[in-house]
Amino acid sequence: MRRIFKAMGWADWMVIHQSLEEELELEKNVRDVQSCDDGDALRTLCVSLVRTNWHQAKMLQQAVGHIAELDACEAAMEP
Repeated sequence: MRRIFKAMGWADWMVIHQSLEEELELEKNVRDVQSCDDGDALRTLCVSLVRTNWHQAKMLQQAVGHIAELDACEAAMEP
């Protein structure tokens, strides 16, 4: 099978690389939450984050499972 991408180690693709801009944006958002005194807004945010986290964790679990299946199929095809 011809590969057109750079081979990575089995866990290299899970390393998160964030730009300085992304890091600063995250820090700004964290500080906004830390400085919020509105209990209702924080409760609404927490509910939204819990739901989003669950969905993203489930999607990630399914994606990693699919990648593992593809890796196993590719390994089985190699001589």
